[in-house]
Amino acid sequence: QVRLVESGGGLVQAGGSLRLSCAASGRSFSGYTMGWFRQAPGKEREFVAAIMWNGINRYYADSVKGRFTISRDNAKNTLTLQMNSLKPEDTAVYYCAADMISYRTAQQLSRAENRYWGQGTQVTVSS
Repeated sequence: QVRLVESGGGLVQAGGSLRLSCAASGRSFSGYTMGWFRQAPGKEREFVAAIMWNGINRYYADSVKGRFTISRDNAKNTLTLQMNSLKPEDTAVYYCAADMISYRTAQQLSRAENRYWGQGTQVTVSS
């Protein structure tokens, strides 16, 4: 079974930073595009950021562009989201996601229906 475990969420003041991590297991990590999604109460789950299987391409939602940075370490099977200049509207449960199909693009993951999901980690940004 593919398993994704997020960590690093918490409470932070507006303007602060958090770093989220995702540890992947259960299959080869390097051949699959991965990313982050988030869901606020009463809202649909929305795309945040994705990184291509080989790390060459990154893709960000407009709402986080310039503030968040996604990265991966294929040797360690880990995915990271560095979040800077956080805003109250960033408050949500953040989910790690992995593509079910190998060698696809970051943008394809943002649109895909077939993803593996972690359990999520809560990020709360106070004003």
